[in-house]
Amino acid sequence: MKVVLFCGGYGMRMRDGVSDLPKPMHPVGPRPLIWHVMRYYAHFGHTDFVLCLGYGANHIKEFFLTYSETDSNDFVLESGRVRLLGSDVQDWTITFVHTGLDSPIGERLRRVRPHVAGEEMFLANYADVLTDLPLDQMVARFRRTDAAAALLAVPPQSAFHCVDVGDDDRVSAILPLQEMPLWENGGYFVLRPEIFDHLPSGGDLITDACTSLAKEGKLLAHRHRGFWQPADTVKERHALEAAYLAGNRPWMLWEQEPGTTAGEPRRDPLVPAAAGNGTGRCR
Repeated sequence: MKVVLFCGGYGMRMRDGVSDLPKPMHPVGPRPLIWHVMRYYAHFGHTDFVLCLGYGANHIKEFFLTYSETDSNDFVLESGRVRLLGSDVQDWTITFVHTGLDSPIGERLRRVRPHVAGEEMFLANYADVLTDLPLDQMVARFRRTDAAAALLAVPPQSAFHCVDVGDDDRVSAILPLQEMPLWENGGYFVLRPEIFDHLPSGGDLITDACTSLAKEGKLLAHRHRGFWQPADTVKERHALEAAYLAGNRPWMLWEQEPGTTAGEPRRDPLVPAAAGNGTGRCR
């Protein structure tokens, strides 16, 4: 299936006042966030990508146009020619589409509609969230339904506590938000072409299309309590970076040796071995 990645926003909450990099190009380890998202999809056999570009498009284009496979893969040099013994992106197809600087997500999707024409279903992602979600299970479940869209649903990530207050203002319970029966949009989507029937010009994927489909009973939620970590802010990106350097990289399913569990990937050859491992969640 084709994978549509929304990577054209300004990413204001990620801005550090120094770099003009778009959010998907901020590094996690030696490679940018968007690379990790794409490698995740490639792990499940989805290697045909459509990038919805906007702000910072030049950085994303330059990264892939000058990508060096030899930086992270073994190779043989024969008579001046390189023969790769492994590959990260060599078998990928990447379509680069400028979808506007200020377009909302729904409008970006509308503008790449010709590039997913003829697809029975396709995948979409905000390009700023990492997870160990078994994607094949989400896709298989969606395929068995008549839903027009499915989204990943995850427990709320806020560190704040919820306070249960009675009519007399007395507190009866204090609970972490994650323990409440609430779910939030996790940013991973499986979509059928019907989604375009619910997207007005200049519209939003969630507030317009998904809200409309929910009212019709045609929006599916796939709940996941495993690893899920956004990189929506500088703090969150730094948390991912720290986890990566500590060797706690459960989203890197493609690096796990047979017999290992999530969080126990092979050591990255570009990063020195770290002393310890982090915990399951990064925040």
